[in-house]
Amino acid sequence: MADAQKEQILAGDPSHDVGSLSLDPSPSDPQPAAVPLALEERFALVRSVGEECIQDEELMNLLAKKPVPVCYDGFEPSGRMHIAQGVMKTINVNKLTSAGCTVKIWIADWFAQLNNKMGGDLKKIHTVGRYLIEIWKAVGMNLDKVEFLWSSEEINSRAHEYWPLVMDIARRNTLHRIIRCSQIMGRSEKDELTAAQILYPCMQCADIFFLKADICQLGMDQRKVNVLAREYCDDIKKKNKPIILSHHMLPGLQEGQEKMSKSDPSSSIYMEDEEGEVNVKIKKAYCPPKVVEGNPCLEYIKYIVFPWFGHFEVVRKEENGGNKTYNNMEELILDYESGGLHPADLKPALSKALNLILQPVRDHFKNNSVAKDLLKSVKAYRVTR
Repeated sequence: MADAQKEQILAGDPSHDVGSLSLDPSPSDPQPAAVPLALEERFALVRSVGEECIQDEELMNLLAKKPVPVCYDGFEPSGRMHIAQGVMKTINVNKLTSAGCTVKIWIADWFAQLNNKMGGDLKKIHTVGRYLIEIWKAVGMNLDKVEFLWSSEEINSRAHEYWPLVMDIARRNTLHRIIRCSQIMGRSEKDELTAAQILYPCMQCADIFFLKADICQLGMDQRKVNVLAREYCDDIKKKNKPIILSHHMLPGLQEGQEKMSKSDPSSSIYMEDEEGEVNVKIKKAYCPPKVVEGNPCLEYIKYIVFPWFGHFEVVRKEENGGNKTYNNMEELILDYESGGLHPADLKPALSKALNLILQPVRDHFKNNSVAKDLLKSVKAYRVTR
């Protein structure tokens, strides 16, 4: 592998892909036979999903020895889906399945109840879970190698395997070590946690082994419990540890928001937002001229637009520089830092790109009666912490 390519991969560049998601041929076009990816290509594709990987050598070894690795990610059904959970997750899942992985998506209904999401109402939580699945289907997630698993159903069906594992993890860790994982629930170590929220990290750690996951593909905010799973492997002398592949956390749209918040609609784009709502949110988003650091609009372009389309197109008047197509993020950043690309031109271009991605989701929720009813219910629910 060339040094430049390896540096790009190890940095977790989201643009490293087998092709943009928007360029799929129509079903009527003749389909060429799939050419198996070389090991280095599979590694590059999988590694590009993560901002951090623990460890790269283990990932390469796994891909060399196991043709179909198992990746896992989990979600609490806790409210409307924002664009990171919808589009970024779809991009990442499609990369993983293209590299030969099976992806198990853990619909963590019991975990949402433990964490008091939807007021702990399991019926509402199940409705939100079904809504999440409808969005992933509509936005273009390749479901050929994806399994949606409900935690309550899976745990109940194999309780004799699950609960002894949870108990052993709890027995081998101090209360302080478990509380350090509270970030995974959107909590702080200083928060007054319920007993249920102490049980939660032990269960999430157990999920990894219960699902026989080779790769934990979750956000950086879930890193601590994934590290706990690797530490547990040391405790029980398990040689093959789960590889941690942590994706980047997209920030909120307002200044200083480290992550999106479902309780603050202005902080994120929702997957079924109307075109006008997207335009208004991006127009009001923090995007100071010539400032790259902490600029959420540039993050949206880097982690959503480029991986999806392979380019970013700006339409503007000739006196403002004329139309321009950017083919990589580095080129765009140079223009933005120099003032050659102004927020007044960048924001409409970003809105247009996001609306193109979201339109199939809007159409699905308007035309499919099941999806329409699910969205109506979810919008009526009050988001709880």
